[in-house]
Amino acid sequence: MKSIFVGNLPWSATNEELEQKFSEFGEVKSARIVNDKMTGKSRGFGFVDMEDADAAKAIAGMSGQKWGDRDLTVNEARPKSSGGGGRGERRSFDRY
Repeated sequence: MKSIFVGNLPWSATNEELEQKFSEFGEVKSARIVNDKMTGKSRGFGFVDMEDADAAKAIAGMSGQKWGDRDLTVNEARPKSSGGGGRGERRSFDRY
C-alpha cells in the first residue's frame, strides 16, 4: 500500500471529492484532506492511500491535472521526518 501526497488542492475540496477523483485509477483505501488544527479550514493538501500498482497509475494520471483553477501536485508521500522546527519545541543552546 502506498500513500500519495496531493498538494495545491482547492480550498473548497472535500474528502469525498478527493476519493472520487482518485477512484478512477483503482480502489481508494482512504482519502483525507489535512485541516488546520486552530481554524478547521483546509491546509490545501491531503493524502490518498491506494495499492501500489493503482497508486502508480494515479500519480502518473493526476500529477499536473487541473482541479478548478489549480494545478495539482501529486507524488508518493514521504515519511514524516522527526526533525526540529515545530512550534513550541524547546531548544537548548550551549553557552561558552
